[in-house]
Amino acid sequence: QVQFVESGGGLVQPGGSLRLSCVASRFIFSIYTMGWYRQGPGKQRELVASITIGGSTNYADSVKGRFTITRDNAKNTVYLQMNSLKPEDTAGYFCERPQISQKSWGQGTQVTVSS
Repeated sequence: QVQFVESGGGLVQPGGSLRLSCVASRFIFSIYTMGWYRQGPGKQRELVASITIGGSTNYADSVKGRFTITRDNAKNTVYLQMNSLKPEDTAGYFCERPQISQKSWGQGTQVTVSS
């Protein structure tokens, strides 16, 4: 079964930075667009960033200019560099493939932005 292991979250002050990692396994990572999703308290899970197999990226308006998604196909890993963090970025962060309808969510990594 497809597996995702997210890490790198934590507690950070507003304006701070974090780098999330997601290691994927049990599928051919290099042929899929990858995405980072987040789910805040009382909110639906949303796609915040994606990266195609060719390296093209797309971002939600709420994170554009602050977050950067990258991938390393040799390591089956997708990253999310998050800068200028805001309290509204507080959420559980997950990775998966946007074009897959039946998703297999990992445990996610919690990001809390608070002073």
